[in-house]
Amino acid sequence: MTDAKTHPTTDASLLDDDRVESDYRTVNGVRLHVATAGDPDAPLVVLLHGHPDFWYGWRDQIIPLVETGFRVVVPDQRGCNLSDAPDGIDAYRQLELSADVRELIHSEGRESAHVVGHDFGGFVAWNVALRRPSIVDHLGIFNVPHPTVYRTVLRSSPQQVVRSWYVWFYQVPTLPEWLLSRNDMDNMVASLEITSNPGTFDEETIDRYRAAWRHTGVGPRVNWYRGFRRSESPPRDTVTQPTLICWGEDDIALLPSMAEQSADYCENGRLRMFPKTSHWVHHEREEVTEALLRHLS
Repeated sequence: MTDAKTHPTTDASLLDDDRVESDYRTVNGVRLHVATAGDPDAPLVVLLHGHPDFWYGWRDQIIPLVETGFRVVVPDQRGCNLSDAPDGIDAYRQLELSADVRELIHSEGRESAHVVGHDFGGFVAWNVALRRPSIVDHLGIFNVPHPTVYRTVLRSSPQQVVRSWYVWFYQVPTLPEWLLSRNDMDNMVASLEITSNPGTFDEETIDRYRAAWRHTGVGPRVNWYRGFRRSESPPRDTVTQPTLICWGEDDIALLPSMAEQSADYCENGRLRMFPKTSHWVHHEREEVTEALLRHLS
């Protein structure tokens, strides 16, 4: 496999599989880098990474999806890795991030797609399904609550307020960017290691993450959280699409009770809880990929 230290572009060649290619799409006024794979005419799946991830976070799911018969498109969301990083906080509101996904689906010549998100990408996926239900066929959510559940629990649970300390910290001007950028972004590396089970991220993988973070810096990623605070709530609460929620019970940032509450907002929802599994549920449990394939098929 390609060494990130000698290949700093962090594009699709990281997978060393010629079925996965890099492309660029201009959508909603920004140029996004996307990894693509699979028959262009096959059912479309869009995979959305979170923080501090990039497209490479879906490396374990891309090929299994292709081999099951799907077309897979995995963007670096705006502000990340090889995609554009517009200035300002408002550029990272949920309305803009979900519009990126909508236009990305249309760039494939499609009216709809299966949409799957992890972490902050899960918030975007929820928002796409709630703001534009007609463009989401099936929804997949990994370790992030329904936005209404998150806001409600934050108002009522001191325990969740403590767990969400970083969200409040990211609202402080300038300081988060300075701390996260120090010592070649060691604090970003720590965020991967602290939130995962031992061995989830090896040294080679961490080198690749560092390379991805260098492209745009950490500022746009912090603005995701600032933009989230400025975002309007979706126009509806109930998700009508078939929805799979996979949740690692040992997530240190999010209460597992929010997974059950989120499923209650889905007309056709299925919840899979994974004990002894961290926030990085799709990296640590092969059963997550298997469950996703069954859900989308």
